Amino acid sequence: MRAAGAVLLTCLALPVVGCGLSGSDDSGVDPNDKRAAALQCISEEKGIDARLAGNDRIQVGDADTGPRIRFFLTGGEAEAEQFEGRGEGAEQIKNALLFVRQGSEEDLGEIEECLNDL
Repeated sequence: MRAAGAVLLTCLALPVVGCGLSGSDDSGVDPNDKRAAALQCISEEKGIDARLAGNDRIQVGDADTGPRIRFFLTGGEAEAEQFEGRGEGAEQIKNALLFVRQGSEEDLGEIEECLNDL
């Protein structure tokens, strides 16, 4: 009976403990969601026009000419994408490929800082 009481107490305590853990910092962005964290840094902290594009990308500025960032699960996966010839014109930064396209040096420097901080 004593063990059953301990199990019951543990089960009751778990939801309460879980309520206080959001998995995010003060910004409300989950630090494990690299794409959301990068978008917040680029658009809110750096003041650069950027938006989510598809399931794994961020588009910066104009869709035809602006830099594009594609995220992968790991840095190795991003590196493999380049090795297989699908990352031409891109810079690998951790688990992302930054396609520089016609981005300004200033914007690219700011974007690189955000990606390096992930």
